Amino acid sequence: MTAETINEAIYERYIRPTKRKKTESVGLEFEFPIINTKGNPVDFQAVHSVTDEFIKEFSFRSVLRDDDGYIYWAGSDENNDSLSYDCSYNTLEFSFGTESDIAVLQERFANYYRSIQKALQSHDHMITGMGINPGYGVNHNVPVVNERYRMLFHHLCSYENYGKEILFHDHPNFGLFSCASQVQLDVEEENLVEVLNTFTKLEPLKALLLANSIWAEDANEFLCSRDYFWRNSLHGLNRHNVDMYELSFESIEEIILYIRSMSLYCVQRDGRYINFSPMALTDYFTADSIEGDIFENGAYKRVKFQPEISDLEHLRSFKFEDLTFRGTVEFRSVCEQPVSEIMASGALHTGLMENLHSLTYTLENDHVIYHKGYNASELRRQFVMTDLPDIYDKKELSELLIKILDLASDGLKIRAKGEEKFLAPLYERAEQLMSPARQMKQALQSGESMQDYIYKYGECV
Repeated sequence: MTAETINEAIYERYIRPTKRKKTESVGLEFEFPIINTKGNPVDFQAVHSVTDEFIKEFSFRSVLRDDDGYIYWAGSDENNDSLSYDCSYNTLEFSFGTESDIAVLQERFANYYRSIQKALQSHDHMITGMGINPGYGVNHNVPVVNERYRMLFHHLCSYENYGKEILFHDHPNFGLFSCASQVQLDVEEENLVEVLNTFTKLEPLKALLLANSIWAEDANEFLCSRDYFWRNSLHGLNRHNVDMYELSFESIEEIILYIRSMSLYCVQRDGRYINFSPMALTDYFTADSIEGDIFENGAYKRVKFQPEISDLEHLRSFKFEDLTFRGTVEFRSVCEQPVSEIMASGALHTGLMENLHSLTYTLENDHVIYHKGYNASELRRQFVMTDLPDIYDKKELSELLIKILDLASDGLKIRAKGEEKFLAPLYERAEQLMSPARQMKQALQSGESMQDYIYKYGECV
């Protein structure tokens, strides 16, 4: 398969969808840790019971079941909203059909959340707004029993086969207790380069506002441990598949070449997954045959198969700014947020996308964090720590964050839907340099309990 054929396939899948006119649509996904309030492992039977109640109440008629017959995904034919279990029955996810008004999504979310929270509490369980499940140490951290999650877990657990190629952590099951708040927004081809470059430069500042994944076993005091878990897992064997872009794109062609350098680690044949050692697309599509693992009759066996250009649909990128096949950019770096402030991240990204050029100018001319010897990726890694380096003036950091929020507010005002109200909690965080994780960390050190914060961050307005 020639380089030209590969480039053309990448263009058709990822670039051509951006050639249509951008809409005002916003797509949101929220992942919530489920917690047994008695301190025991999450009772999956209780989760299944609550799921059945929920889909009846909201007429989510489309369902997918795992190999044991339990529902792990249910969707609404009316608005394309869905409830699912992300990797594990310890994590509940709400995904929303796109809307042009964040307030509409807020109303639907509140109805779903209050209903399922009440049902869970009747079983001594609850969900909360945290990026790491605080009950991970006692929970049964096992994947949903289906083809996709079985393959994914098998893949991540094979990190030991790669020696010390990167500094792997020993928690390949991190996807079973790590929770995100994700936003998808339309992007047009003419702005694609700028969007990826500018929002990459924004990532360090987002860490100061939105970090919310404290890891109890962490000796380095990460406030956003999710970054570490993804980067130092097998997903991060090829750094181009994870984390931030370490370059500034200059053209669409360069974006295509970057995607071509990403690694593929699974494909499907006859509806069944084959997992194999991660291979850059260039190497994958020029190979005569590839050997991988397929699950059959309760065990894995080795099989050989030939690459097909359609296998591109199985490329899994975990970039913080992820170009999708839908003509959208998905922002993936944000931990799940306290439930009462759940729409803040979506509003931030939406407003800044609307005010893109002003954001670009602000970050390119910034001297508060930039032009001090560190690139965006290095800054992000500094700003997800509990202690901020002394070279950054905290007053100036706060002022810069407020300036960014003002740009987001101006962008939302252009949309004229009143969505700027959702930014209010971020202004408070910016003034105090207080992300949810930093607030929690300080409270825990002052004697408050994790249980207090499970309830506090689980409250819905």
